[in-house]
Amino acid sequence: MDSETWKWIKDIWRRVPKVAVIILLLLIVTGICADFLALHDPEIGDPRQRLMPPAWETGGKWTYPLGTDTMGRDVLSRLIYGSRVSLLVAFSAVIIAGCIGTFLGLIAGFFGGWVDQVIMRFTDAWLSIPTVMFGVLMAVILGPGVWNIVIILGGTFWSRYARVVRGETLSMKTRDFVQLAKIAGCGKSRIIWKHILPNVFSSVITLSSLQIGIVIVVEASLTFLGVGVPPPKPAWGLMLSEGRGGLLAGYWWLVIFPGVAIALLVMSFNVIGDWLRRYLDPFYRNIE
Repeated sequence: MDSETWKWIKDIWRRVPKVAVIILLLLIVTGICADFLALHDPEIGDPRQRLMPPAWETGGKWTYPLGTDTMGRDVLSRLIYGSRVSLLVAFSAVIIAGCIGTFLGLIAGFFGGWVDQVIMRFTDAWLSIPTVMFGVLMAVILGPGVWNIVIILGGTFWSRYARVVRGETLSMKTRDFVQLAKIAGCGKSRIIWKHILPNVFSSVITLSSLQIGIVIVVEASLTFLGVGVPPPKPAWGLMLSEGRGGLLAGYWWLVIFPGVAIALLVMSFNVIGDWLRRYLDPFYRNIE
């Protein structure tokens, strides 16, 4: 590793929100290594151990550090596997939405005219659709399932990317380097993918980091409503739905732990997304 690369890494680490990055990395590693970290099978429980409190409370056992649910399943193991489900859904849905929205935004901004009008009017109409209501409708049609939720969320959030990329493209296509590329005889497709796309990619990355937190909340909401990830798969929204009945009965760990996990993951992505927005903007970067 040369000195310039090392200097760039140190500069990034100096500026990055460290707590958010550490939390996010821990959750990602937890999701990837869930098979090795989980103490028990997250989908199969022991009825004899049902509703056991966390280990530090009376009646708890350290073999079930965060207690068990109504079916005797280990809460910690379900949280660990739930991080994999949440991150898989969030990253996959954002990638799909980003690809669709970026493509449409580039086409609309570059060609303009009736192409721009058609795409943008459709985008405006799509933006007016309530996300959760549309998600519930599509989930009822397609049925519950991890990949169905990915498709639904990816097809829901593309419109945000289309508007942002279209605005960036309108600005970029008037720049000197694009005009010089036209004079040099470059085709439209080459100008779009080789000259404009790399210059709008930072905006796409920033929007993606902010969108991931929203996608996680929507996925948890759909699962909580019973149209998302189906049981007995360990999803945080499903854990909240299954544990809400026991909250008033004193089984607080069934709701608190998945709720905290969702809050930490969303907060980390939002903080990192806000930092990326400032870091990738030359104005903010120069005044820090």
